[in-house]
Amino acid sequence: MKKIGFIDYFLDEWHAENYPAWIEEASGGEYRVCYAYAKIDGTEVGKMSNRDWADKHKITLCDTMEEVIQKSDVLIVLSPDYPEFHEELSTLAMMSGKPTYVDKTFTNTKAEAQRIFALAKEHGTPVYSTSALRFAEEYVATRKDGISGLLSVGGGNFDNYCIHQIEPVVCFMGTDAKRVMFLGSELSPSLVIEFADKKCAIINQFKEKVDFGLSINYDDGTTESIRAGSNFFKEFIKQLVDFFETGIPKVSAEDTIAIMAIREAGIKAMRTPSEWISIDI
Repeated sequence: MKKIGFIDYFLDEWHAENYPAWIEEASGGEYRVCYAYAKIDGTEVGKMSNRDWADKHKITLCDTMEEVIQKSDVLIVLSPDYPEFHEELSTLAMMSGKPTYVDKTFTNTKAEAQRIFALAKEHGTPVYSTSALRFAEEYVATRKDGISGLLSVGGGNFDNYCIHQIEPVVCFMGTDAKRVMFLGSELSPSLVIEFADKKCAIINQFKEKVDFGLSINYDDGTTESIRAGSNFFKEFIKQLVDFFETGIPKVSAEDTIAIMAIREAGIKAMRTPSEWISIDI
């Protein structure tokens, strides 16, 4: 059995709650979350204490990141809703040489993403990050060449959930994005992403829960509309286990850096609606 270590901001959160059982099931018990560390106690933000969480899941709570890293075979840096802590929480993991997954959203800025990947490369540490939407069956099976335009929809707070739309946009349209413009309102924000060939993707982010989906227009005049109705988290976990087994990242650093650059520019564009903001990729 291979031992997984969690590094988190606090432990009583949705990903840490669900990943252990999902990983054990997907790996047939070959991989198990055995150790965990968190920067702050859950009680500081109105959550279950780290000790109670660890006892609930029968996971050893460690006092330091160093202890988790030393005892674990592979690592997961969580803190999915607090990417501003990812560079701090992942630095020692990037120096470990052990396969490490960093949960979405990877970072708040392109510069942070570049520093994390550079440190990992220096120490030979396999690492990647992704939105689970990348692995939705419907998205994987859909044609990605010859796209003239794309409309994406999804729900949730823009800062936390736009990653689930930007990631598929990059999968379908590539990394050569040039500029973004924010439109819409606080309740229904929209982001226009223009690529080098003047083709555009439009993201509509609804506050309430809606299904993620894409409508695609191709250069040959055909169109396709798809809804991400499959259990994309199940496939994401399957791919995560394969990464731990092979040490081969499922997403390139170049893709993730571009995605973070688009997100960073998109959040900046929200402050100046209807104005183009350049993307530094």
